[in-house]
Formats: sequence, C-alpha cells, structure tokens
Amino acid sequence: MPMTPRERVLTALEHEEPDRVPIVVGVSNATGIKARPYRELAALLGLDPGDAYIYDWPELGTVLPTEAILERLGTDVRPVLDAFPAATLRRNRERPPHDPFIDDWGSGQVEVSEDHWFPSVHPLREADTLDAIERYPWPDMDDPSRVAHVREAAAALAADGRYAIMATPWLLFPLERAFAMQGMDTFLLNMAMVPELAEALLRRIAGLCQQLMGHFLAELGPNVDIIKIGDDLGMEKSLLMSPAMYRRILKPIHAEYITFIRERTTARVFFHTDGDVFDLLDDLVEIGVDIVNPVQTSAGRMSDLAGLKTRYGDRVSFCGAIDTKRVLPTGQPAEVRAEVGRVIRELGPGGGYLVAAVHTIMDDVPAENILAMVDAAQELGRYPLRD
Repeated sequence: MPMTPRERVLTALEHEEPDRVPIVVGVSNATGIKARPYRELAALLGLDPGDAYIYDWPELGTVLPTEAILERLGTDVRPVLDAFPAATLRRNRERPPHDPFIDDWGSGQVEVSEDHWFPSVHPLREADTLDAIERYPWPDMDDPSRVAHVREAAAALAADGRYAIMATPWLLFPLERAFAMQGMDTFLLNMAMVPELAEALLRRIAGLCQQLMGHFLAELGPNVDIIKIGDDLGMEKSLLMSPAMYRRILKPIHAEYITFIRERTTARVFFHTDGDVFDLLDDLVEIGVDIVNPVQTSAGRMSDLAGLKTRYGDRVSFCGAIDTKRVLPTGQPAEVRAEVGRVIRELGPGGGYLVAAVHTIMDDVPAENILAMVDAAQELGRYPLRD
C-alpha cells in the first residue's frame, strides 16, 4: 500500500526504506524554483502558475508554486514560512519602481537587469568598532506581523495530514546575515583580522535569530516535521574558512542555535550549506544536524556520494545532490533521468535520502528537465531499489 507523503518523508528520515524516495521541490529558497523556469513549467503542463512568491518577495525571484503544480511534481513536503514585518512589506510595495529592495535589517538588493536583483546594500560595511554594532538600529523581532499567519497555516497542513511540514523562517542564519550586513569580503576579512569584532556581530545576529525563531516555533507548536536553517560554508574547491576558524568562532554559535531549537521542538533540523563542506560534516553531525542540504555534487569531495553514504548514512540524511551546474541546465531529459537514477542508487539504500536539486532551480534549467527529474525520482526511486 502506498504511503502518504508525510509517512514517506518520516520513514526516510528514520533511515528506513519507504515506498519510494521522497521528493522535495518548491518548498523553500534552498529547494525552490525561480520564476522563469517555473512559468515555463506551468505552460508545459497547461496549468495556472499563480503569482505567489516565497516570503511575498518578488525580488528574491523564488516562486511559491500552486498546489496543483506541487502535486504534479510529486513533492512530499509543504512549506510554512514567516513574513517580513508588515511595515517592511508596505514600504517596499510603495517604493518607486526599480529602487533597491531594503529589508527589515537594512540590507538589500539592487536591480541589475529586468527581474534580477543582487544583494549589494550592506549597512554595516564600514562598521569597525563594537560600539558601531551596538548602536545599529537592529530589527524588532517581536513584531507580531512576522508570524501572525503561522499557527493557522501549520494547523491546516497538520489537519490535512498528508504532507510533511517544513518550516523556514527567512535567513535566520548568522553567517549569511553577517554577509548581508557587511558584505562577504569585508566580513571574512574581519573574521581573519579582527575576530573579536566578527564574533560580536555574529552573536548579536544569532541572538536576534533565536528571538524570532522562538516566536516562530511557539506558533508552529507540534505542527512541524522539519526546521530549515543553515549557513553557506563552502565553495566548489574549498571551505570559506579553515576548519579551525569555523570551530573556534562559528561552530559554538551554530551549536547554541540548534540546542535552542531542539529545546522547543522535536522537528528534524535541516541544515543548508553549499560547497565542499566535507571537512565539517563531522562537526555538523556533532552539533545535531539531521539533514544536510544541498549536497553540491560539483564541489570537491561532496561528489563522492558513495563515500558520503558509507561514512555518514546512518547518522545524517541527505537532501539534494541532483546537479544544477551541468546536468539540469544543459543535459537532455535522458541524461537527467540517468543522473537521478545514479544518485538514488548511491544515496537511497536504507532510506536517509530526499531527492532535490542542488539548491534552487535557476533560470537556465529547461522545464522539460524539471519534469524529467521528478518523474525519474518517482519511477526509479521505488523500493526495493533496482541496480
């Protein structure tokens, strides 16, 4: 008898084999679809695309798919998201066309071409003292409009009961938020040259992240299966920082954050981190990560899926691994199908794997390849897996 999508996901996360490998597409910015391929997909399917965006944020460019399209994609998860404060949403909707989008933290994006926005407003780029960090007008994490909808949305999904619920508060990730506030180059330089300043900024941000996460989790109550957090720690050929620097400065902050979450929910902790983060996987497991995403197979040792499964398969689940550098954007549907089959054979045995693209499906991915990915997952991901 087929499982419900939620049963399928929870069984896989228990490192047991469900009826098929679960699919996670379109439910967060890390597992989402950009507007252009999404609209092409909707046209190919003859379905209404709707006009919703994740976080009600068109400049981010990641759509919130309609239920009909999520069903066609076979997605086993449904999202619950927080919201920008009402005043921030109103201010950005009323701003002049093409003006920068400025979020509630004071960071923002500039339009670089039609429908494409780049994060380049960094309000603390010049901050070089602890006093500058303390004096900054930090956002109000107690604003009730951030989570006013969360309780009802989560309860409705739980009452329906079919789908696993993934909750994703927007970018409550200390390192990535520090990049937004100072710029990546400035902040990484500060980590190396002025570590006390970098750590002070990280801890100020982490405190705010915990504050909002506390409200978010309180509104979710028991109606959540997966909490998505993360921080991009890697590049294609190396980490953004040495393992020693991560363990000295950032790992304690991540550990405290995950402990804070675990004290308030039984949901699995989904940790998104791009790049070759192989050298930090033991650390992530140690601090309580349950699901590693996106498994960037184009990045160094993260390409060794069999090795990852052998070493970590009984301790952590993997979500992602369908290549977005070459296979999805440039491959033919038959190549996509073959790659999905290969990844499932390497990561799927014994459960512990959820099919997803490596990060968001970008503008260069043909709609036909999106369908090839999910259709192959539904066909080739049925247990017992075939060689």
